[in-house]
Amino acid sequence: MFKGFANKMVDTGKASIFVRYAGVGPPVLLLHGHPRTSATWHRVAPRLVRRGFTVVCPDLRGYGRSRGPAPTTSHASHSKRAVAQDMVRVMQTLGHQRFGLAGHDRGAAVALRLVLDHPSAVTRVAFLDGLPLSEHLARADARFATAWWHWFFFAQPEIPERVINADPDSWYHGDPESMGQENHDEWRAATRNPDVVRAMLEDYRAGLTVDRQHEEADRTRGTRISCPVLVLWSLRDDLEDLYGDPRIIWRDWADDVRGHGIDAGHHVAEEAPNLLSSALGDFFAG
Repeated sequence: MFKGFANKMVDTGKASIFVRYAGVGPPVLLLHGHPRTSATWHRVAPRLVRRGFTVVCPDLRGYGRSRGPAPTTSHASHSKRAVAQDMVRVMQTLGHQRFGLAGHDRGAAVALRLVLDHPSAVTRVAFLDGLPLSEHLARADARFATAWWHWFFFAQPEIPERVINADPDSWYHGDPESMGQENHDEWRAATRNPDVVRAMLEDYRAGLTVDRQHEEADRTRGTRISCPVLVLWSLRDDLEDLYGDPRIIWRDWADDVRGHGIDAGHHVAEEAPNLLSSALGDFFAG
């Protein structure tokens, strides 16, 4: 897994971020979602390296082998703004001032915050199976609450930690055959770590509070994404079922939006690496 990639721990000042990287050529930063680690990209990252990109795959703050500060009552220490700042520092440490960016699931929320807070750093951005958190919450009806109830369960204080840590293997489900054995083993080790579980829950608590506030403030100011945007969504997931064409929603945030659905379930990097690598490679080469 990740043959030819280097590993590095990057001190961002407030966090220690584990990162995998390889390649020569234009840099691309890949951000994973919940409850995965950077290992979720193990079938995509090498393909992008072969297409001529430098590929950087970090564990987000608190996920996998990355560590951040203790949670705060405001949840700001796990906000997408804080995590986005980590990612900028990681890329600068590796010598990349400007880069392509792709985020999946919770990583898409980090990618949005990064491109809004640091627009000069991002050449192009791809959002995979994601919308702005504030857009989800503005549309939170009974269908959303039923399908995505975990958002609100994770936001409760202390209770989810007790439930999940009592039997993490029953809570988190992963198939080593579909994920790849090494990816599965890394993911399983992370989800059995109570510190990682706490950080992942703080990610969701921040999403319903400080992250939503930051996004709504951007909309009030009229802040928009200035670079090209690629929107990809899994056809065997529920994003399109809930909202229709997600590109329509993203056009409220950016002028240059393109994209399409991919025949896969939610963990698209593991389930459809050829299709995803091709779409990302074509976009970042454009």
